[in-house]
Amino acid sequence: MAGHSKWAQIKRKKAVVDAKRGALFTRLVREITVAAREGGANPDFNPRLRLAIQNARRANMPKDVIERAISKGDSGAESYTEVLYEGYAPGGVAVMIEAMTDNTNRTVSQLRTLFSRAGGSLATSGAVSYLFSRKGVFTIPAERIPDEEQFLENMIEAGAEDVEIGEGTAVVTCAYEDFGAMQEALEKLGIEPEEASLAWVPASYVQLSWEEAQKALRLIDQLEEHDDVQKVYHNLAMTEEIAARYAEAS
Repeated sequence: MAGHSKWAQIKRKKAVVDAKRGALFTRLVREITVAAREGGANPDFNPRLRLAIQNARRANMPKDVIERAISKGDSGAESYTEVLYEGYAPGGVAVMIEAMTDNTNRTVSQLRTLFSRAGGSLATSGAVSYLFSRKGVFTIPAERIPDEEQFLENMIEAGAEDVEIGEGTAVVTCAYEDFGAMQEALEKLGIEPEEASLAWVPASYVQLSWEEAQKALRLIDQLEEHDDVQKVYHNLAMTEEIAARYAEAS
């Protein structure tokens, strides 16, 4: 029975991983499609598409899937509307949601329901966004950085606003308009980021107890799992205690 139980657990874990991988691919395909539709199918002249392709490759997306997504976007076969939603999670945590949808009425109704059930609220445009700034964010494994001091100097010269080197990972933040220059600087250094994105970075963070934080995190998880949601940003301060307990609970 023990073996059977273990195998059942392995199958369950694999199903969860497969589901997350499928959801990730769906989001990446939509981003590639919209990027190709808005800026053309040639990544050399379309920075957004180039970034989308890079992120898809990092996720090990098959080449033919990437090419089909580009083709659909270039031909206009797929029609998604990009929408930015704002809201408050429990505890006053500000939330920004990037979504791509073929039915905005459906999406806003479903998101409003998620917020309401969690004890939060979907807000009007501008109610939350003033708390965030659009930034370029690069996450780089530490082993890809041969010389930290030289790396820091190069990043500052390229226009980095902040470089944080922690245990095993470096995070470089730059202004929105400097994203392309930062990409080029990393390419010249032969350093490939694990992740590169244009993110909504909060100006300040909300400190909550674990009891309060888990309510907000539960809603954030539900929002991230929504089919039309691409990315979720928030200003909840993830303290060591909250991060540890959240990882344990997950």
